[in-house]
Amino acid sequence: MIKDKVLKALNNQINEELYSAYLYASMRAYFEKLNLKGFANWLRIQVQEELFHVRKFENYIFERGGEVELYEIKKPPKSWKSPLDAFEGVYKHECHITECINKLAEIAEKEGDRSTRMFLDWFINEQMEEEANADGILQKLQMVKDAPGGIYWIDKELEQRTINPMIIADITGTATGQ
Repeated sequence: MIKDKVLKALNNQINEELYSAYLYASMRAYFEKLNLKGFANWLRIQVQEELFHVRKFENYIFERGGEVELYEIKKPPKSWKSPLDAFEGVYKHECHITECINKLAEIAEKEGDRSTRMFLDWFINEQMEEEANADGILQKLQMVKDAPGGIYWIDKELEQRTINPMIIADITGTATGQ
């Protein structure tokens, strides 16, 4: 059985991950409006990754005999000053999620919940990748500023991103046996 303090923290993290998906869906809509299909593609896939994270947390809670509790999701912004401004937001948000995961790991450690602490290692490693990816795009945008040719080049690069097959399997239920 999972301890109440750990369960509450895990449910709070589910809310953070759902907000991440909501934020990135709003950003995707912003980029669609600008006709920047590559940026929109990158964010569409990011939404799916965030929902995959939600599913991992939910499944873990279920496996430990806990109850998933969903909270209200705040409304995300709907526009940004520029693609650079939007990706400054992406990077800042990923840093926030890293802090949340680290705090969650601290709670698990303080509560002596080794299973949860080990479970969170996947998310700790995932956040290193998430921050690095967001920062890489941000650095390119900082180089080109708002130069149309540079934005076009980055947009074409981001069109190439594909979804991880593990996420597709999870969404369809083939990875979890559902």
